[in-house]
Amino acid sequence: MENVIAITGATGFIGGALIKRLASTDRQIQALIRPASVHKQPLDGTTRWIQGDLDDADSLRHLVRGADTVVHCAGVVRGATREQFNRVNADGVARLAQLVSQQQPAPRFLLISSLAAREPQLSAYAASKQQGERALMQTSGNLDWTIFRPTAVYGPGDRELMPVLRWMAKGVAPLLGSGQGRYSFIYIADLADAIVRWLDCGRGQRSTYELHDGNPAGYSWHDVIDTVACLRGAPVVRLRIPLTLVKLAAALNIAFARGLGYAPMLTPGKVRELSHSDWSVDNAAICENTGWSPKIDLKEGLRRMLAMNHN
Repeated sequence: MENVIAITGATGFIGGALIKRLASTDRQIQALIRPASVHKQPLDGTTRWIQGDLDDADSLRHLVRGADTVVHCAGVVRGATREQFNRVNADGVARLAQLVSQQQPAPRFLLISSLAAREPQLSAYAASKQQGERALMQTSGNLDWTIFRPTAVYGPGDRELMPVLRWMAKGVAPLLGSGQGRYSFIYIADLADAIVRWLDCGRGQRSTYELHDGNPAGYSWHDVIDTVACLRGAPVVRLRIPLTLVKLAAALNIAFARGLGYAPMLTPGKVRELSHSDWSVDNAAICENTGWSPKIDLKEGLRRMLAMNHN
């Protein structure tokens, strides 16, 4: 079992949850942290923090030196241009993989990608995630690597689903288009457990795994709304939002973002992702090869999120 784990994106949603999960093991953690994020650094004394970013080869060498495994969680989900996504999600992966492959012996490499990489034509974000996966495969040499493509990840620290749940908790749910598309979800604790199970396996397998909460058929947005209504014990009103209106808002938002220099979440690409008809996946491969299985289904995950919101 590896004792030294190097992690990028450790102050982010997934990386932060992984740090907490690993704190209960006997592994040593060294994590990359951007100077601008030092204020987010947990004061637990269990992690060795290394200042730098994915553009800084020296800090990356420092990060991976002596590591048995590298878990690359860092990524950009907001952006106005293709270059903003590629710089981190593709070029950053290539740079890190190249440096890791030069270590003797080379650590195992786990890339936390995204299910969006399956549909690169939808958005600049999705394309950049697929390019990052290809960069790992092409620059890694003999590196022992694995790629995780989690579905929509939610839980404590989530900043995407929580605002929508707050509205649902108040009895109003936004509904984009028909709401009949199929989505898959995974609770953050289950994803962290999947990473630890992969670590315990002791091999990379050069495989790409898709992960979800155990429901292979996924859920429609109506299923999500109905589940929240059941949990709150009261109806949730569906607020239908025409897709054309959302597309217009996204086009205006990205135009303003490029002019004013901010990184938007709502973009035409994001609308195409949200309105894609099928984000369902199959867990069979990762369950068979690692022994991992999800424990928190959508109802339990939403119950926990709503309890957080209530508190």
